Amino acid sequence: MKKRFGIFAAVVIAAALTLSGCAKSDSATSDSAASCAKADLATVTAGKLTIATGEPAYYPWIIDDKPETGNGFEGAVAYAVAKQLGFTNDEVVWVRTTFDSAVTPGEKNFDFNLQQFSITPERAGAVDFSSPYYTAPQAIVSFKGSKIDGKTSLADLKGAKLGAAVGTTSLDAIESQIGSKPQVFNDNAAGVSALKNKQIDGLVVDLPTAFYLSGVEVPNGIIVGQLPSTGSGDQFGLLLTKGSKLTSCVTGAVDAITADGTLAAITDKWLATDAGAPVLKP
Repeated sequence: MKKRFGIFAAVVIAAALTLSGCAKSDSATSDSAASCAKADLATVTAGKLTIATGEPAYYPWIIDDKPETGNGFEGAVAYAVAKQLGFTNDEVVWVRTTFDSAVTPGEKNFDFNLQQFSITPERAGAVDFSSPYYTAPQAIVSFKGSKIDGKTSLADLKGAKLGAAVGTTSLDAIESQIGSKPQVFNDNAAGVSALKNKQIDGLVVDLPTAFYLSGVEVPNGIIVGQLPSTGSGDQFGLLLTKGSKLTSCVTGAVDAITADGTLAAITDKWLATDAGAPVLKP
């Protein structure tokens, strides 16, 4: 874990992070009169807070695939929100889900889920989101000597084979910003395998994941660059069942840990800053 954190921390990225703590999610419940006292929360299991993450969950979001330790950015955020809602660590229960199953409509086996879910209008039609707890730019991971090594503009990427995980905003970015037809993978792990086998020239992911993949997972890995900002950035929110009675309270908890500096401290601890991933020219 220390080796991985050292690699990630050596490349600093907080300048690329924009925390949007005060804005409410469009899907947040407007019933401000609802009680957020622990005893009044309609959780999946009475007296417990059930939180979901991916299987597996990756660094730096969750360390060593053990969310129950609270180590990693999202692990720490989860327990900070739980505390704000009145739950102790031993009252938190973790479950695992796939990314796709979480963003589809229907009842869930969790109270909220966090595995880098970008808030989009399409998803907000199927699930609820809390206020954003993180804003991430997109970046392209490749390897030394690849077709796109050293490229500095979006125009330079024309004709390159780029991939991204299904259902992600990274996939949308390839089409909308680069104008290429992407190769689609079931998840980032499959995309990394393709990159290692040189079946693609680059994999598009959020910037923190790009630092990890280039420093740990991909041999001779590099970050070609960040995609230019499109304005609001890629905001991550806690995901809940559509119409959940918990949405307003969970949103309030995210707003509270933003306002009191807890979220900033978590960000400082688990995500660092760096100017070594240049923004690609339009």
